[in-house]
Amino acid sequence: MIKNYLLTPGPTPIPPRVLETMARPIIHHRTPEFRKIIQEVEEDLKYVYQTKNEVLIFASSGTGAMEGSVVNMFSPGDKALVVRGGKFGERFGDICKAYRIEFISLDVEWGKAVDPKRIEEALKKDNKIKAVYTTLCETSTGVSTDIEAIGKIVKNYEAALVVDAISGLAAIPIKTDEWGVDVVISGSQKGLMIPPGLAFVSVSPKAWALIEKSTLPKYYFDFKAYRKALTKTDTPFTPAVNLMIALRESLKIIKEEGLEAIFAGHKKMAFAVRNAVKAMGLELFAPDAYSDGVTAVKVPQGVDGEKLVKTMRDKYGVGIAGGQDEMKGKMFRIATMGYITPSDLVVCMATLETVLSEMGYKFQLGSGVKALEETLR
Repeated sequence: MIKNYLLTPGPTPIPPRVLETMARPIIHHRTPEFRKIIQEVEEDLKYVYQTKNEVLIFASSGTGAMEGSVVNMFSPGDKALVVRGGKFGERFGDICKAYRIEFISLDVEWGKAVDPKRIEEALKKDNKIKAVYTTLCETSTGVSTDIEAIGKIVKNYEAALVVDAISGLAAIPIKTDEWGVDVVISGSQKGLMIPPGLAFVSVSPKAWALIEKSTLPKYYFDFKAYRKALTKTDTPFTPAVNLMIALRESLKIIKEEGLEAIFAGHKKMAFAVRNAVKAMGLELFAPDAYSDGVTAVKVPQGVDGEKLVKTMRDKYGVGIAGGQDEMKGKMFRIATMGYITPSDLVVCMATLETVLSEMGYKFQLGSGVKALEETLR
């Protein structure tokens, strides 16, 4: 019998009290009972987002909300600036391309964070840029971006700042209003600790001004329709009822612990993971711009990275993530967000040591676990 542990950067483990809420009989969504749930969820999402702006809720993956941020803000002939430093930064460019929106690619080496000065230089050169797209935590590389510094720059221009915080929200800090972020996108299956299926978008007055002028075609992801429904504590289309009920419970847990305590816990666990892998002689993929939500590690030479991840999952029941696209087989990623705990990390590190040893990698057995536990203490 294998006991399963999930340490991927989405989906993440779900707390038992959240799971229990999804097992209750379903309720109808056009009722006072469900409108009360919408109201509670909306207010608690504002707490997590650290915003006074509306947070729109979609039955969708995070990518749906990313697409919504494009179709709602642009018109034919408009231009975007897209920071592409990983698979998900590149996705913004792909969406712009699908809707024939011209965009300037600000390419960043995988494993590095964008220099905010490069964004300022691009905005100075081209006053036709309507929005800047970047990520808070690039899941594919484990890189954290200095959104606060970027926000200070973009607020001086007509362009809106759009941030993919799908693997960052409730995992690492983002102060939406204080940092001047106009659109923040997130999803349900990471720091918010429920299954995939919900996406969220906060929208500032600056962004709403662009939305009012947008002429790109849109229907399901029409932000104005969701905003109108929200004024009646309702949704324009059928919501994911039980996911909303689960979200209400997970947000209660987040508020009970407090954002600062959660961020501190993630920071401590991520620091411990970094120390552990370095003690084993492994190399961090993003040593200068690491995220406290997910740690990316280079696979040592001579080790099959895809087999490493597969063996940990299928033989030992410990799920971590492999590399994506150009880094497939060359890195693995360990999450430290949501309901992942220090004891989960001990199991993960012990299993990583076991599998690496089985695959012929030479290091001092126990060094990773020892460094992890010493750091956690």
